[in-house]
Amino acid sequence: MSTEAYFHGDSGTVRFWVQLDQAPIGAMVRKETLHYRYRPLAVNDDPLETYRDNAAEIDSAVRRRVAAGSAEPILLRDADIAPRPGAGTGR
Repeated sequence: MSTEAYFHGDSGTVRFWVQLDQAPIGAMVRKETLHYRYRPLAVNDDPLETYRDNAAEIDSAVRRRVAAGSAEPILLRDADIAPRPGAGTGR
């Protein structure tokens, strides 16, 4: 099984894996969620590139969801990667 992130066109999501306790956890995030969180002023932005540029923050959101009891596959929601109060707004 490859654990390389990729864009799944039929669902409009970036699919990726996060290493947790010796096992990769499958996750996905919608291209619209990535766009509005990280590149709201961009036109024709590449969701896979946006994911890669922000992977550390997005992977942390997956870890929080797993810690809260979510089961694989994790579908990140807008609120999972929304800026925290007092934090920067990203790109």
